[in-house]
Amino acid sequence: MSNWLLGIVLGIIQGVSEWLPISSKTQIIIASTYLFGLSFSEAYAFGLFLEAGTFIAATYYFRREVWGVLRALVGKGDEEGRRLLKFLVVVTAFTAIVGVVIYKSVSETVSGPVLGLPMIALGSILMGDGIIIGFAKGRFTPRKGLKDLRTRELVLLGIVQGIAALPGVSRSGATVSTMLLLGINPEDSFKLSFLALIPASVGAAGVTVLFSNLQLGAVVSIVGIPVILIAILVSIAIGIVFIRLLLRVAGSRRIAMLTVSLGILAILSGIASFITGAG
Repeated sequence: MSNWLLGIVLGIIQGVSEWLPISSKTQIIIASTYLFGLSFSEAYAFGLFLEAGTFIAATYYFRREVWGVLRALVGKGDEEGRRLLKFLVVVTAFTAIVGVVIYKSVSETVSGPVLGLPMIALGSILMGDGIIIGFAKGRFTPRKGLKDLRTRELVLLGIVQGIAALPGVSRSGATVSTMLLLGINPEDSFKLSFLALIPASVGAAGVTVLFSNLQLGAVVSIVGIPVILIAILVSIAIGIVFIRLLLRVAGSRRIAMLTVSLGILAILSGIASFITGAG
């Protein structure tokens, strides 16, 4: 398989799996181990580094919200911008605390395998959310928004997102399911989850560079810079499409079907990781 085709394959995997509850890290670890023979620590570092593409995709799609946060940061934003700034600061701070500890522990002590059980657990929660929303005929549909989130709930979301540094744990699946359980309406749950990814992905790439120079050096040597760049570009394009699609469905009456479908997908992905020897 040629280098550019390998880059496209990796970009598709990253661009699709980042926004679905199937753990993009796990999928990249499996793919890069199979395609390039990377070790677990190298593939783990590679998976986190590729989040640079999803950062660009999310920042572009939510450029209006990002601009509002930047204005709030210098004291010129509106109420919505200030709320979103608080959300991102608190969630990111606790994500960093938990995520760095987990990353150091995993990269230094774990050589494999990737656990599929977390994906199965998250999938079960998402299925439960979807079933409740679908069969309750609107009576138990989550209706809270960003303005209703308390500081302790933001801390919880930050911890949950930090735990997603573990291989096998989907960041989007963990944060969306947690927000639905907290009573946040489906559209805001997906939107806030995607917005929280922006600073988290910067941190993931930064931590990888700071603590994994040897692994990244090996990845660049084995995979090659052209393949990495192609993978990032492809993941950006696909990411923008998937964000638009998921938010459109989340804001419609098909949200119950979407949530159940994502839950089933997560469960199947977890089972597949066991079957393939990755779990």
